[in-house]
Amino acid sequence: MHELAVTQSVLQVAVEYAERASARRITRINLVVGALAGIVDDSVQFYFDFVSQGTPAEGAQLTFARVPARFRCRACGQEFEFQDDNWACPVCQALGGEIIAGREFYMDSIEVE
Repeated sequence: MHELAVTQSVLQVAVEYAERASARRITRINLVVGALAGIVDDSVQFYFDFVSQGTPAEGAQLTFARVPARFRCRACGQEFEFQDDNWACPVCQALGGEIIAGREFYMDSIEVE
């Protein structure tokens, strides 16, 4: 359900920037979403279609660029991507590590008319 609040925020920011640019209409919103962000694309799109009605963003296309989860091993410093449910460092086999990518959620850009 948190997608509703997130979607409302995306819409608010997009409309704000479009108004600053004296744009008539928002045609596309490009989002960046990390694999660990817990954001479901279809849910965001569903809520966006609803909350954008009657705004300059009504009918805008949402695009989602996914960022994979990346970790830094606390034991050896190796950076690696989470793969196949394996949290072990591929170099030293230590489990887990510091998350260095994958929690992102931001609006990269908007396209307007």
